[in-house]
Amino acid sequence: MAESSPTSTKERKTRRQSREDEPPWMSSSSGPLTEELQCSICLDVFTDPVSTPCGHNFCKICLNKCWDNSQTCNCPYCKETFKIRPDLKINTTLREVVDHYKKKRPERKPEVLKKPEVLCDVCEERKLKALKSCLVCQSSYCETHLEPHLRVAGLKKHKLINPVRNLEDYICQKHERPLELFCRDDQTCVCPMCIMKDHKNHNTVPIEEESEVKKTQLMKTQKDVQQMIQDRIKKIQDVKHSAEVRNRNTEEEKAARVELFTDLIRSIERCQTELLEMMEEQQKAAEKQEEELIEELEQEITELKMRNTELEQLSHTEDHLHLLQIHSSLCSFRNTRNCSEISINTDETLEPLRRALTQLQDTLQEKLTLTVLKRMQQYEVDVTLDPDTAHPKLILSDDGKQVRHGDKRQKLPEKPKRFDTDVSVLGKEGFSSRRFYFEVQVKGKTKWDLGVARESINRKGETPLTPSNGYWTVIMRNGNEYKACAGPPVPLCVRVKPQRVGVFVDYEEGLVSFYDVESSSHIYSYTGQSFTEKLYPYFSPCTNDGGKNSTPLIITPVKYNK
Repeated sequence: MAESSPTSTKERKTRRQSREDEPPWMSSSSGPLTEELQCSICLDVFTDPVSTPCGHNFCKICLNKCWDNSQTCNCPYCKETFKIRPDLKINTTLREVVDHYKKKRPERKPEVLKKPEVLCDVCEERKLKALKSCLVCQSSYCETHLEPHLRVAGLKKHKLINPVRNLEDYICQKHERPLELFCRDDQTCVCPMCIMKDHKNHNTVPIEEESEVKKTQLMKTQKDVQQMIQDRIKKIQDVKHSAEVRNRNTEEEKAARVELFTDLIRSIERCQTELLEMMEEQQKAAEKQEEELIEELEQEITELKMRNTELEQLSHTEDHLHLLQIHSSLCSFRNTRNCSEISINTDETLEPLRRALTQLQDTLQEKLTLTVLKRMQQYEVDVTLDPDTAHPKLILSDDGKQVRHGDKRQKLPEKPKRFDTDVSVLGKEGFSSRRFYFEVQVKGKTKWDLGVARESINRKGETPLTPSNGYWTVIMRNGNEYKACAGPPVPLCVRVKPQRVGVFVDYEEGLVSFYDVESSSHIYSYTGQSFTEKLYPYFSPCTNDGGKNSTPLIITPVKYNK
């Protein structure tokens, strides 16, 4: 057996000691660990990592910049909002992990493009590196052969620049004179002869002066590029977070709907399968769209980073002519889209589910409506009555949650928003997107009107409560007669007199639905509507009828059904 050399034995001991010193969390596989040690804001390995109260980690400088540029303090990853800005402390344990990781896998510095070396045109045998180029002589000189230009009076007047290979590009092709000036009128470099003829009386400045102006513009452009990179990084995080929220919501919905269908007959099971397949298709389509969007944004980030590198190099260049020639192309964002226009929809459409399930047996109706109602109640909004819109005979409670008819007309200031004939009042806040839901107690009343109205409705004189006039309402008369004011009134069959009515609006879907909250039953829905302006909650307690209808309408907080 051959003896081990002292050197190889020492090397083995060193490697073994290195492995023993390596912490247990240091894996030989860098892939998963890299993600764990990566800041989700800058997408780089942590620098001075800090932890938010919700448990997510970021670079300290990245998180501070994020919060400095925002009116609220929330986690960039999970969007949890903090009422008080957290005092960020460096996570020393995580920093040690990062430092060890960096030592094991040093960061690769970005490659910097090197300009080709310019050689002296005078050297004969071994050509030395040129120190300067002369635009008059159209030659480049090393330190030795440059000496006459620094000593001889006539040569001292020659224009010297940092060495370049393409000297002909720095000479006016028409007059064969150095391009020493910049014409701001024509945005081009010119020679002294040009300004005496073609560019006479034009606004011209030395190229050095214009170069400084363009450098200032480059710095602004670079900042814009860096901001665009940050916007896209943030958008990627938003896309990922939205995907997580959507997937989580989808899983919850799938579980709820599976539970809904477990006790039903085969026909209902067939409907269940169809709905779940539809959900899977929507999920796959959404995931594909998100993947494509992330891929596009990542590609844009790569291109912008390359441009940022070019801009960084150009901002320090002394090659004024080259800077001016490519300035316009580098500062143009003609083919770059606006990142703020990208939106992610995490909501699901409720109406197809409602249409599918309402075709099933009557025994499914209560469970169905209860399931939908619980989803709608998640979009509860805090509605407060607007006294500036209230008819003078209406009396509002101090908290703006109740309204009743008071018989006597009050002396109130005349305002354009106020109803002067219909005994009605609107909510203070209008809604022009997404979904919202509110509930109103109608117990003890013999008549009432509820729904939503668009902002531009006519509030002077009597107006029919129809969609063409900007109203989507359900009304009750004579204690038990219910109608939807859908153009020609639609009589409604209500088995149990509602005590509390829920109103749900899906603005994008064009849906306004009414529910009896107590019995978890559907009353009526306006579908396929087109909303183009703000919608406001609409209320009318109707007239007092000698005390028969004196009970107020009461906006109530949602009591979630179990």
